Amino acid sequence: MHEGSADSRSRVSLAEWAEAGRTMDYRGHAIFVRVAGAPGAEPLVLIHGFPTASWDWEALWSSLARRFRVYTLDMIGFGFSAKPAGYAYSLMDQATLVASFLANEGVEKYHLLAHDYGDSVAQELLARQQESGRGPRLRSAAFLNGGLFPETHRPVPVQKLLLSPLGPLVARMTTRATVAQSMRKIFGPATQPDQALIDAFWNLMTHNNGLAVAPRLIRYIIERREHRERWVGAMQHARIPLKLINGTADPVSGQHMAARYEELIPQPDVTLLENVGHYPQIEAPDAVLAAYLAFRQRIA
Repeated sequence: MHEGSADSRSRVSLAEWAEAGRTMDYRGHAIFVRVAGAPGAEPLVLIHGFPTASWDWEALWSSLARRFRVYTLDMIGFGFSAKPAGYAYSLMDQATLVASFLANEGVEKYHLLAHDYGDSVAQELLARQQESGRGPRLRSAAFLNGGLFPETHRPVPVQKLLLSPLGPLVARMTTRATVAQSMRKIFGPATQPDQALIDAFWNLMTHNNGLAVAPRLIRYIIERREHRERWVGAMQHARIPLKLINGTADPVSGQHMAARYEELIPQPDVTLLENVGHYPQIEAPDAVLAAYLAFRQRIA
């Protein structure tokens, strides 16, 4: 490992992560899922971000599984899950996928820990619960760096290009080097990704020809604007505990997003991680774990 890299411990390899999971069917497509922890423990659902996958949680996985029944998946279009070329990818559909996963597992109530793109999926699940009350009951939601408020989201240049008419061309021209460059810009100054981490990200993104669907997936930026009032309103009127754990050095959703959270969310519960970037669960897993467990202890 490089000095000052995002993580100095031995990581779970992608092969090990994949081997420990299985697939479920969703609308005729194979979805990669993982479950761990004692069957009687409280369910905790982990939702990953864009453009990576559930492997993002590997540094926290064993610690969380000792305390909870932990569920995660690669959403459709990501990681080891199917990436159909003509699919109508949307955050709304991803929320339905998560709900289907929980129903298949017989989960009746659960807690959420989400990151980035997954934050928006969590917001949709929260909104649905408030509107209908059907399905598994969400008991709490914790968010890592993500675009909870579209007005504070600052996408990196490649995301803007993917969203433009040039998106398919940009996807075809994307290389490991360009991915590495983008990741280094959003990680903290002292927690930069090493070569092995970049390799893992690249392999997750390119598995099953994943870059080809990136221009379709990136439309989540538009969805966030379209559903902004509903999703922010769901947080403002939440009847369950909410938590934000935020890496302040993230140029996409860092200190500025946390400040907006504190402005808009009643009685905000916020933990700021100084000098940590966009991937707190990778850059500072011990700090994220401590903050999350303290939150759960308080609401217990």
